[in-house]
Amino acid sequence: MSVKVGIEIHQMLDTKHKLFCNCPTELRRDGPHSEFRRWLRLARSELGELDPAAVFEYSKGKMFLYEAYFDSTCLVEMDEEPPHQLNPEALETAILVSLALNCKVVDEVHVMRKIVIDGSNTTGFQRTALIGLNGHVDVGGKKVPINTVCLEEDAARKMEEREREVVYRLDRLGIPLVEVTTAPVISNPEEAGLVALRIGQLLRMTGRVKRGLGTIRQDLNISVEGGARVEIKGVQELELIPRVVEYEVMRQKKLLEVGEELRKRGVGRGDLSTNVLDVSELFKDTSSRVARKALTSGGVALAVKLPGFARLLGVELQPGRRLGTEMADRARYWAEVGGIFHSDELPAYGISSEEVTAVRKALQCGELDAFVLVFEEKKRAIRALEAVVERAREALEGVPPETRGANPDGTTRFMRPMPGSARMYPETDIRPIPIETVMLERIRALIPEPPEVKYEKLVKVYGLNPEIAKRVLWSYRLDVFEKAVGEAGASPTVVASTLEGTLVELRRDGVPVHNITDEHLLELFKLLARGGLVKEAIPAVIKYLAENPDVEVEEAVKKLGLTPLSLEEAKEAVRRIVSRMSDVIKERGEAAFSTVMGATMRELRGRVDGGLLSKLVREEVLKVIKGSG
Repeated sequence: MSVKVGIEIHQMLDTKHKLFCNCPTELRRDGPHSEFRRWLRLARSELGELDPAAVFEYSKGKMFLYEAYFDSTCLVEMDEEPPHQLNPEALETAILVSLALNCKVVDEVHVMRKIVIDGSNTTGFQRTALIGLNGHVDVGGKKVPINTVCLEEDAARKMEEREREVVYRLDRLGIPLVEVTTAPVISNPEEAGLVALRIGQLLRMTGRVKRGLGTIRQDLNISVEGGARVEIKGVQELELIPRVVEYEVMRQKKLLEVGEELRKRGVGRGDLSTNVLDVSELFKDTSSRVARKALTSGGVALAVKLPGFARLLGVELQPGRRLGTEMADRARYWAEVGGIFHSDELPAYGISSEEVTAVRKALQCGELDAFVLVFEEKKRAIRALEAVVERAREALEGVPPETRGANPDGTTRFMRPMPGSARMYPETDIRPIPIETVMLERIRALIPEPPEVKYEKLVKVYGLNPEIAKRVLWSYRLDVFEKAVGEAGASPTVVASTLEGTLVELRRDGVPVHNITDEHLLELFKLLARGGLVKEAIPAVIKYLAENPDVEVEEAVKKLGLTPLSLEEAKEAVRRIVSRMSDVIKERGEAAFSTVMGATMRELRGRVDGGLLSKLVREEVLKVIKGSG
């Protein structure tokens, strides 16, 4: 069964100002200075059509609370003032990325509006502009087409979601992003990871993008043969991409199997009715806490029959997620209920076998029929079961086209219907920008050198062995390596082993290394280069910084007691330890060296260079041996 994967990478640019105003592009940690509320309405495309994703968001009836700052947001973010002309610094970077990806740059840049009414933009749309198209990137000998490179504004930050209101912060709104979209030619999870890594690496190599968690986001478009395209939003960690692809392929294959089984059972759309039955009376003496709470607060118990779905609602689609889970997702999003109960998982949760039998009898369920229960306020319960039935109807076709969100474990959840083509229309407040040939040639000279040139430099100039050179070349922190060696003057070997060895090992040990920023690492290597740290202390310092990310590197070194000893202090410490162990040395001679070295390392590790320490210990041990002779 063939698999098709396409990737969209959204990378935040490191510009001085936002895309359509002069506000700074820094995210704030302090509280907002002001706030205001908005309701967003649906807008039709130029052809008078409504986008299904926009209709879905509008149907929630949410109000939006926006948090703003007097010194880093302005009337543009509030949609009280037209956008300024497009940021030329951001445009130059987007052209640079397009050229580096072998794209044809457009002759004239036109800004478009993309309808988005989930509240993440005060205007009800996102501004975006096509910059490059028809490019490619080489990954493992394969030419992966780059369909488009766009320049767009980032969304506001979601801070909190309440029952009828969503809170957004405007500091991120308007920060420039480049969006790089590949063709759906990726055929397996590992390749998806490599393609995303290669594009992300190239973006960082320009030196013009922001760093850290949340500054790059990947969306995946995945389909399997016989299925439909599913968009997965918000994969923030590159390492998670192969697992997301693997789990989504697993989900779609299982859904196709479920659809085939339903057809074998002769289930059709007409069999799936939204006629719900009030079964509250059957649960008047229930032991289920969920049921009791709903019924005593004025709610009802509603049930709907799903003909032919017995033993299919419990089919595991992804680890820990079943077809019943997907129905519960739909119920939560369309009706905002706490959850559902289905017959494949009952009796459980305080619902007895007698109650299950009673519900089945009331619904006239046959052996192959399933049912779904909701305990909730009546209007919500009805809407929830209508969403469940709609998802059941989709199961007949196999894989429904939809937008899903990535979970931290690589599984996915329903977000909204797949957006259509009716969500784009021209931005009338911004004039088109012609792209001059002179500008293109000037920017072309800024393209980073290709990977094969960098590989030669890593081996011949920096002296790395070929294996570690390959790992550094494909590392997401390649530019950190170059800065640490070129600007900080740190040892290439130590920097490479830290980035590709120490960080990996600490991650495996459960240390939250995602908290380590590039600034942490560069300061660490600068301190190492000027003698303020020894390489043996690096793992301990990184671990401390990962667990205390707001601490400065030098402060961490001091708190850990890892300030390096001077040469004289080191010699004196070694003499003291050797003197303490002189009897062992006299008895065993040079064979005692490893024992003495171990004791010395336990006391001085991380404060004296390992090579120097070995030399000093050997000298002092030999002195004791000669004196005893």
